[in-house]
Amino acid sequence: MQPAPRTAEEPDIRSEERVSLRRMLAFFVPLGLSASLVALSHVIVNGTLSRSLNPEATIAGYTIAMSLFIITERPVVFLRQTCSALAGDRVAFRAVGWVTLYLLLFTLVFGSVMSYTPLGAALFRGVYTIGNELVTEVLKGYRILFLVTVFSAIRCLYHGIIIRNMQTKWLTIGMVVRLAVMYLLSLYFIHSGHEIDGRTGALIFLAGMMVEALVSWLEGRRIYRMMPEKHASSGVSRVRDVFPFYRPLIMTSFLSVLIGPSINAMLGKTSQIELAIASYAIALSVTTLITSFYTYVHQIVLNFYQADPRGVWRFAMLFHAVPALLVALLAFTPVGPVVVGFVIGGEGQLLDESLRVLRVFVLFALVFPWVDFGNGLVMLRKRTRLMAFSQLGNVIVTIAALLAVAAAVPGWNGMVGALAQSCGLAAEGLVLLVLLRRMGSR
Repeated sequence: MQPAPRTAEEPDIRSEERVSLRRMLAFFVPLGLSASLVALSHVIVNGTLSRSLNPEATIAGYTIAMSLFIITERPVVFLRQTCSALAGDRVAFRAVGWVTLYLLLFTLVFGSVMSYTPLGAALFRGVYTIGNELVTEVLKGYRILFLVTVFSAIRCLYHGIIIRNMQTKWLTIGMVVRLAVMYLLSLYFIHSGHEIDGRTGALIFLAGMMVEALVSWLEGRRIYRMMPEKHASSGVSRVRDVFPFYRPLIMTSFLSVLIGPSINAMLGKTSQIELAIASYAIALSVTTLITSFYTYVHQIVLNFYQADPRGVWRFAMLFHAVPALLVALLAFTPVGPVVVGFVIGGEGQLLDESLRVLRVFVLFALVFPWVDFGNGLVMLRKRTRLMAFSQLGNVIVTIAALLAVAAAVPGWNGMVGALAQSCGLAAEGLVLLVLLRRMGSR
């Protein structure tokens, strides 16, 4: 049973003196499960593509297409936070809706140009240094993937008022329905005899996003009808009132979306390009499935740190090592070949290479929760512009490591990307630590 929406007169959890570990877990576990289910959708897609006649090329093509899709979808994802923070009445919600429409128009035009003009093929061929055959595979997937943005925008827009009104169970319900549809469609493609290529993964992803958007729209419209037309205290009535909140989110996130395409581009300079990209994608999807549970650590800080900082630190010390231990279990024990082999549907060179890449990702899994913890402290102090500096440190170190390792040991293949990404995240954590210490000294 979901709690009723909290009004302005109700006390905030942060006004309490002590918060029990059980209460933190009760708050955190549902959020973590929801995030893990999102990561599982990518595992379903990669597991399906690994059954193709040429899995390395198919997964590599889909991964490159996804890297461009992620760049154009990222502004859409931030509609969730924007709507949740600003849309307290129908007028404000409609203002955010107009921003959504502008974003979709830009995305659809950009996606059409990339998909159906020579510019797209030239971009993929030049930036990723791939051949014409792999470019064809990339375009097959991207021509469908850029349409996913439409339904992702609908989902995130209505997620905003669902979260604001404390009906978060619908995010989980929508995600469960999405995974069920994706899994059934995956089974259909695997057992029906249809050719599996980049379009297959994109269609599975599109179908899942469509049904999740439908669930969000149905519940969101119900909430919208219950909202007041206009709050006297609301300062949002036009599109330009939304941008002061929304623009910093976009500017900060722009740096982060450079990491994925940079890694895939440099993997194109390794000894075995298709194997490198495919093994990196599989190992990353497994790592993300584990670490995604910890993407809401910052919410623990925001909601409980002021009330009980020692309790929050105790929570962190008890649970932040778990993702690294789980990744190490898969990477260094006989459990790994069984689990990863099930994900990719077999054994062979791709499985062996994916496990090698997974061993490097142990560092990433160790650092990840602490970086989100640091981001929570920065947000708590309302100094979010500092996150741009830490993200810049991540990008600089990642690119530097990519250039150095790819030039020195191109035979490392997918491990080049895993090592660079892990070093970049460690640099981001170090910059956050320095900034937080300076803030504390002041």
